[in-house]
Amino acid sequence: MDYNHIKAIHIIFVVSWFAGLFYLPRLFVYHTEANTKPELERDIIQEQFKKMEKVLFNAIMVPAMWLTLISGATLVYWSWWDSFAQHGWLHLKLSFVVGLLIYHFLCRKIIFELREGKFRFTSFQLRLYNEVATIFLFAIVFLVILKNTIDWIWGVVGLLVFAVLIMTAVKIAKSLREKRK
Repeated sequence: MDYNHIKAIHIIFVVSWFAGLFYLPRLFVYHTEANTKPELERDIIQEQFKKMEKVLFNAIMVPAMWLTLISGATLVYWSWWDSFAQHGWLHLKLSFVVGLLIYHFLCRKIIFELREGKFRFTSFQLRLYNEVATIFLFAIVFLVILKNTIDWIWGVVGLLVFAVLIMTAVKIAKSLREKRK
């Protein structure tokens, strides 16, 4: 295997990991919203979400995370190790990866809380939480492509503005739906 093979493997597992990071918080939203259902329906739905969350996390996200980290470390070792100190963008990218790991394990914590019937967050808060992985993705991709520690800021700022607009639109649509009822 050469550098390009490892790079391809790294990209594949980054995509797999992010797929889980995007979908799991959405399951949290639905799991939380099931509380508004009648008891029998709620219990059945929440049991299904518990199972889906566990399988997604353990069977997809954890292996994808480890394979992402291992292949990424291999890429750093093979290509940039000698000049690692000269790549400020890479240091910043690795900082975002640490943030992504924290986000990953916070998701795990939420899984355990939901299993125990603890609903700390509203569905709206979980919808906002769901956007955190997107912000990490934007920041990391801009850093990797532009290899610049400044330009990623504009990508993230644009994403934050877009997220605020989307969330505002969601709130307006929700209030209009509620008024019609």
